[in-house]
Amino acid sequence: MANQTVVVLDFGGQYKELIARRVRECGVYSVIKPGNTDLDELRKLDPIGFILTGGPDSVYNDDAPRCSPELFNMGVPVLGICYGIQLMAYSCGGTIAPCKVSEYGRTNVTVDTSCVLFKGLEAKQVGLMSHTDQISVLPEGFISAAHTKNCPNAAIACDDRKLYGVQFHPEVENTPNGTEMIRNFLYQVCGAVGDYDISDYETLMIEQIRRQVGSERVILGLSGGVDSSVCAALLAKAIPGQLYCIFVDHGLMRKNEGDEVEAAFKDRALNFIRVNAEDRFLGKLAGVTEPEKKRKIIGEEFVRVFEEESRKLGDVKFLAQGTIYPDVVESGANKSANIKSHHNVGGLPKDMSFIGLVEPLRGLFKDEVRKLGRSLGLPDNIVNRQPFPGPGLAIRIIGDITKEKLEILRDADAIFRQEMEKSKVKADQYFAVLTNMRSVGVMGDFRTYDYVVALRAVQTTDFMTCRYAPVSHAVLSRTTSRIINEVQGVSRIVYDITGKPPATIEWE
Repeated sequence: MANQTVVVLDFGGQYKELIARRVRECGVYSVIKPGNTDLDELRKLDPIGFILTGGPDSVYNDDAPRCSPELFNMGVPVLGICYGIQLMAYSCGGTIAPCKVSEYGRTNVTVDTSCVLFKGLEAKQVGLMSHTDQISVLPEGFISAAHTKNCPNAAIACDDRKLYGVQFHPEVENTPNGTEMIRNFLYQVCGAVGDYDISDYETLMIEQIRRQVGSERVILGLSGGVDSSVCAALLAKAIPGQLYCIFVDHGLMRKNEGDEVEAAFKDRALNFIRVNAEDRFLGKLAGVTEPEKKRKIIGEEFVRVFEEESRKLGDVKFLAQGTIYPDVVESGANKSANIKSHHNVGGLPKDMSFIGLVEPLRGLFKDEVRKLGRSLGLPDNIVNRQPFPGPGLAIRIIGDITKEKLEILRDADAIFRQEMEKSKVKADQYFAVLTNMRSVGVMGDFRTYDYVVALRAVQTTDFMTCRYAPVSHAVLSRTTSRIINEVQGVSRIVYDITGKPPATIEWE
């Protein structure tokens, strides 16, 4: 990419990807690097600015993660967030000490509106705080630019050196004007021109794919998820007729999903191979109740099916994968030297004889992948597909897996999703779970003893944390009535109101 670049230096903060996404949303390209990346490597990126992330450590501890103090003397603007502000102050000669009163959650912050970070904003702001240490003595040349009831240095600034920091998290939704603060840093301090746009990325990747692949054939394991589907659509546009998509339908997908995936690609310039393997997978899963064992069985069987179908194609030189930027960041890798684990169900065999790996989405975040999918003409039911576990409904059925249970869950899940979408409920993920519990009920004049279905709907921006969605009683009532009346084998419905933490989004 020839765009201006901001480097996000990671010190163990859970929001590093969110920071990088916010920068891109502001029209500036961003990359994430470990906090201790060598300065020479950073200089090669020619960044217009650095952003230092939060992290769980105390900066004054001997083993705390650090960057070179010379980073703050490079003449490149720096914004420190949470741990990042403390690291900046500490590296520049300030003092960090434990808080007398720690701050967590949404906190009232009074900002100095003459500071460039807060240009155009009101003095009274709200910021998400999460810290047990704070700056007790400012470094020379710095001023305080914000304060809270218990934190006198909630933001700091050194205009001469273009060094700024905030103790709160501007990248999260719980800091309502946080994106504007980041935008001010990018455009008012770093001199950004806003030259990053996803349409430019599409053109660049098509050219790169054609250079890499030439006239050779490419194989892709198509799961039907957003990433692999957008990857397939992009490759089909770049190298029409040369792509072979193997769609392994393991029989554990949602209602009509396999047919929807096939329909989405029937008119594209690719070779679509659907393998209907439900009986094969269910045979392997018979009697298995432990969720991790389910995952391993499904992953292993997926590999075997993929291998068998690949061999039928003969000599294919390139393997494509829908790797996206968070996959690269979380693996800690800057290069894909080895074939990475399959996104959804398990690792592809490392001894498969490909001369190259094609990963055209590896520089994109999920929201950018969705935008690219729309520009490539993929239908909404693919582009807006909610996160779906690779093992599919196998880990939304508690206990053993049978065809009967799969049909019960498919129908109940479809009804819930229909009612949620019809009512335009604000939720980022919603689904049904078939518990392994049976409950007594009454249908007409008869006693029943059938399954309990749990409904789950959450609100989240990053899927690392979530809160349950406050679905109205009217929606829940309609959903319950429909499931009980339309799905045979269900006698009771419950709604899960647990957040993450302490729970996870999925039940298994």
